[in-house]
Amino acid sequence: MPKTLSVRVTTMDAELEFAIQSSTTGKQLFDQVVKTIGLRETWYFGLQYTDTQGLSTWIKLAKKVQSQDVKKEKDSPMQFRFRAMFFPEDVSEELIQDITRHLFYLQVKDGILRDEIYCPPETSVLLASYAVQAKYGDYNKETQKKGFLENDRILPSRVMEQHNMTRDQWEERVVTWYEEHKGMMREDAILEYLKIAQDLEMYGVNYFEIKNKKGSDLFLGVDALGINIYEKDDKLTPKIGFPWSEIRNVSFSNKKFVIKSVDKKAPDFIFYTTHMKINKRILSLCMGNHDMYMRRRRPDSIEIQQMKAQTAEEKMARQQERMLLQKEKQQREEAEKQRKELEERLRRYEEEFERSKRELERSQQTALSLEERMRQAERERLEMEEAQRRAEEARRQAEEAAHLEKAEREAKEREAREAMEELERRVVETRLREEESRRLAEELEEARLKMEENQRALEEALRAPPVQVIVLDHAPNDEDDKTSEHSHELQVVENGFVPRPEEERITQAEKNERINAQLKSLSADLAATKMETHVTRNDILHRQNVSEGRDKYKTLKQIRQGNTKQRVDMFEAM
Repeated sequence: MPKTLSVRVTTMDAELEFAIQSSTTGKQLFDQVVKTIGLRETWYFGLQYTDTQGLSTWIKLAKKVQSQDVKKEKDSPMQFRFRAMFFPEDVSEELIQDITRHLFYLQVKDGILRDEIYCPPETSVLLASYAVQAKYGDYNKETQKKGFLENDRILPSRVMEQHNMTRDQWEERVVTWYEEHKGMMREDAILEYLKIAQDLEMYGVNYFEIKNKKGSDLFLGVDALGINIYEKDDKLTPKIGFPWSEIRNVSFSNKKFVIKSVDKKAPDFIFYTTHMKINKRILSLCMGNHDMYMRRRRPDSIEIQQMKAQTAEEKMARQQERMLLQKEKQQREEAEKQRKELEERLRRYEEEFERSKRELERSQQTALSLEERMRQAERERLEMEEAQRRAEEARRQAEEAAHLEKAEREAKEREAREAMEELERRVVETRLREEESRRLAEELEEARLKMEENQRALEEALRAPPVQVIVLDHAPNDEDDKTSEHSHELQVVENGFVPRPEEERITQAEKNERINAQLKSLSADLAATKMETHVTRNDILHRQNVSEGRDKYKTLKQIRQGNTKQRVDMFEAM
């Protein structure tokens, strides 16, 4: 049985392991990876590894995997990284599949958080809000309490360290924007993230240390739009640019790299690197980016048209499904609202019942008290009758004793008057008590009727039908490592015009006045907390560019001015 090799491929969100044959080529391994993850837009990606000299290198597709110069560790599988090798000019126009956008999103986000792609603080907060929307969906203040982002890496360390703000304060600013994304699908949040990130100056740029003929230390930047030259201490602002449409040939000889212009009267653009392997990588990037640059300016192939049509259908189906889910969600929310209203009514009925119950108890106590008073009144009535009887007896005796002496008769009369006054007083008191008893009886009857009414309402609420809650089921051409020279003719349009719309582009922030205003407001807010001792060189450069009204595309248009010869001469003079 043929001997197999153990290979580990790390994507941005997964780790894949394969057992391959010793004869397996780089392309066969690459095809196995893209098939496993379901990727069709394969032309952006490649397999990257660290070689024996510690340099990052892209796998050679035609060469056997075991023959690649991979740095090996004892008893460990061969390590490869599945990464984007080429970047689109416009993510919203070119990236078709959700899986493609997702992989780009993860790689770009990682580059921003690692500070490999410079991102100003206010833009970092905006991007973080889209990242949170992509991860958690719509904001819910009931479940997403303060500190729910505590374990998430949402901002570059540089940004947090150079401002005198707590993590809670950063979270508060991110959530302010996050709340505005309500209803945005995960795929749309990812796309919005990429549309803003692609306007960053360092997005999609591969930097290489080079020297011109004078020996000046410079940076070469290779990206989807062309080749740019940077000063050693400034990777944000290129000084000279060459669009791919101006280049017809790229070649190298050992450490020397030569670029020939479409304008045959222009001198060659020559620079030097520190290692031949670097020139090989530059050549591969030039070939791939140039090919994609020219292809974008031609009508889409049948394959691309089919992919776009399929993606449009899938997106439409997702939108319809989302609308259905949204409708069902609204129905659930309405049902939940009705349930809560019913519970509230039931609570009020119960409270009213308890109140009526307490009033009834008080009425019963009052009735008992009334009965006691009525008994007391009856006793007093009997006493009054007895007093009346005694008074009558006294009067009779007074009449009988008329013959008694005057003094005795007057005493008897006085005693009779006092008895009559006492009788009249008690009659008045008895009438008052009878009136109070009648009033209390009326209140008792009214309380009893009200209690019966509340009891009937409570019984009707309890007999109401239950609320129904809806639950849903729901790589460039390969070259020999030993070859110290290589040349490649690039496709050109003879006597033709190649459009360069990138020179007239405006940033995503400029397109959206509301976002632009919010970014400016947040920038001013953060400026008050910035610690100048922590400001980096890139922060200073970015601040200068903003103050001078420059952005990525305005700078690009500026550095391409003049003919090719003038720009080559400028390079040599740097």
